[in-house]
Amino acid sequence: MRLDDLDYDLPPELVAQEPVEPRDASRLLVLERAGGALRDRVFSDLPSLLRPDDVVVLNTTRVIPARLRLRRATGGAAEALLLEARADGAWAALVRPARRLRPGERLAGDGIEVEVVEVGAAGEAVVRLHSEAPLERALERAGEMPLPPYITRPLADPGRYQTVYAAQPGSAAAPTAGLHFTPGLLACVRALCQVEEVELQVGLDTFRPVTADDLAAHPMHSERYAVDPAVRARIASARAAGRRVVAVGTTTARVLETIADPAAPDAGRTELLIQPGHRFGLVDALVTNFHLPRSTLLALVMALGGESPVRAAYAHAVRERYRFYSFGDAMLIA
Repeated sequence: MRLDDLDYDLPPELVAQEPVEPRDASRLLVLERAGGALRDRVFSDLPSLLRPDDVVVLNTTRVIPARLRLRRATGGAAEALLLEARADGAWAALVRPARRLRPGERLAGDGIEVEVVEVGAAGEAVVRLHSEAPLERALERAGEMPLPPYITRPLADPGRYQTVYAAQPGSAAAPTAGLHFTPGLLACVRALCQVEEVELQVGLDTFRPVTADDLAAHPMHSERYAVDPAVRARIASARAAGRRVVAVGTTTARVLETIADPAAPDAGRTELLIQPGHRFGLVDALVTNFHLPRSTLLALVMALGGESPVRAAYAHAVRERYRFYSFGDAMLIA
């Protein structure tokens, strides 16, 4: 797939700066895989668009308050964005100002100290965290939700960048398709369908634009996932019986397509790049947001919905003034 195939024009004012209230009041564009028909709906209509024998799969990862505002010993400002905990207790992170920070330097925050272990010119770093309080409590006090850079307004309620079913902490970004669910809507879906849970810890590279002219040359990021073996068996059994598997979010889809390979472990890391031509092993339908141009997420959506139908859907969404990206509206590809 060529880079230009992942491009489209988006008026800047359509980039959503804040979520709608209530969550399920967001719009929902339905794209039918068979024929490419489009329907304008509301997210609260989702139960009426599902089948009683559907298997709906959620990513239950929880976003951590990973952005730390810090001070250098000189008094200058610094920042660390925690990406992932490492096995040795350190963290992969992005830091600023990258060119000025040095290994061994300690940056002070509110009840937490960040020690720089390694730092690269582009800001990629390894850091260690020091605090008297347990780390989770220290981050809750000192950290901020790591909103994407295209969201420029402060978020009044940090919980709005968290799904209502978030459980296992560890992500540096939210699985945003799930942000549209309210507890009541989720209860309706559970009453209608079989609902299963997986985990993929979302890293910032998920949203990294593709720069290679050929998508196949893009260095795909690695993300940690985990699936309970019983859940995996139930999903595979349902799919084998001809039931539809509905992934809520591209992160969920990546987990499902990773474990569609019988050789894949129940927990590990996935570097799976899904683009047009991919033969889906588990996913039949997808609930998703509208994604950035030149991104692997858009390539995944095109792989399931078809390149031309998805381009038509995005053009329709722009004409109809849908809201885009993390706090924007949603699509159902079914």
